[in-house]
Amino acid sequence: MILKNATYIDWETLEFKKTHIRLNPGTNARIEFMDKIDEQAGSEIIDCEGKLVTKSFVVGHHHVYSALAKGMPAPRKAPENFREILRYVWWTLDKSLDKDTIEASALASAIACAKSGSTFAIDHHASPNHIDGSLDIIAKAFEKVGVSHLLAYEITDRDGMEKAQKGLEENKRHLQKHQGLVGMHASFTVSDETMKKAAKLVQDTNSGLHIHVAEGIYDQTHCSETHGKRVIERLNDHGLLNNTKNLLIHSLHLSEQERELFKESGAWVVENKESNQNNNVGHFNGQGLGENIMLGTDGMHSDMLQSAKAAFFAGQGVDNIDFPGAYQRFRNAHRYLAQNNFTGDGENNLVVLDYDGPTALTSENFLGHFIFGLNSNHVQHVISDGKLIVKDKKIQTVNEAEVLAFTKEQSLRLWDAMQKQG
Repeated sequence: MILKNATYIDWETLEFKKTHIRLNPGTNARIEFMDKIDEQAGSEIIDCEGKLVTKSFVVGHHHVYSALAKGMPAPRKAPENFREILRYVWWTLDKSLDKDTIEASALASAIACAKSGSTFAIDHHASPNHIDGSLDIIAKAFEKVGVSHLLAYEITDRDGMEKAQKGLEENKRHLQKHQGLVGMHASFTVSDETMKKAAKLVQDTNSGLHIHVAEGIYDQTHCSETHGKRVIERLNDHGLLNNTKNLLIHSLHLSEQERELFKESGAWVVENKESNQNNNVGHFNGQGLGENIMLGTDGMHSDMLQSAKAAFFAGQGVDNIDFPGAYQRFRNAHRYLAQNNFTGDGENNLVVLDYDGPTALTSENFLGHFIFGLNSNHVQHVISDGKLIVKDKKIQTVNEAEVLAFTKEQSLRLWDAMQKQG
């Protein structure tokens, strides 16, 4: 495939280049810039005159399981704090998932990612009553749509030690066939026994940990009262901190000492601003955490351009974030994946943006357009591993109408199961 007459924007330097681009298919294949093209060469040619072409996006932290939550009935009790939001909303939902609702959630999420310009998603899954094989269901759905993935199952003791063990086994089984991480829910739902097992699994599989950290203040108070230390200190004592593959999600309520421990660890923090606001748990502040900060959606949606704007605007006055900082966090997921040799985010993952703002666009003012102009409505084509998965805003890999009929049907089944939980 050739993208002709493209205005290519280097995602790292923001250098603009008017060029033709040859896309080679395959995982981590390279792209070629050409001065001239042979219109008769037999390649599929897409005219990108007046369009911007740049690297596609990565969702740094997602929750596929929440895809069917939009419009769901209100919980049986109005939550009064974050723990009750978990108990009466998300833990009710994840316990109601089965094979079909997991598949529907994964297909809906993958399509939403692709149409918003993301060709890679890092997901943290939970389905306590359908653990075995759940990550395979998600992987197949994402691969069907054409979105690469890094999956993990959320290990937790909140549903008993037998299911905690099943969570460990699901991560282990998945890692034998796929790249991935070892998932863990927040510290307050994980015993020392389970955390030791998870640490051993991370070591045995040469993987990393994907864990919620200090999302609510209760995570810290529980850790202090139960273990005599703070959450980052607990992870460090279990050997679960100093690893460049580790993803510490949220990390809102950290002490200066924890921030210093994190900064020296090589691990990564993932900010999810809109989710934090929705749950009223506090504000993220990158002060003292260093450069290893990236952005996710926490399952609120699949739109990384929206997440970048939220991080910038809602971060004013509570975070050390500016235009370059917002863009760096937006793009840091690429650096995380490359640093740790994960595949699926090579040069041949591109997005074509139909963006023609009312003012001049240059390398020097691109970040102003990034914050105040660009949004997912401008995503016209998306290329994943050198293959066109979105063309003229339409998914090419699956029948979207059929998928949406399936997801709507499954959403009703899911909501009914949630109501029956009481």
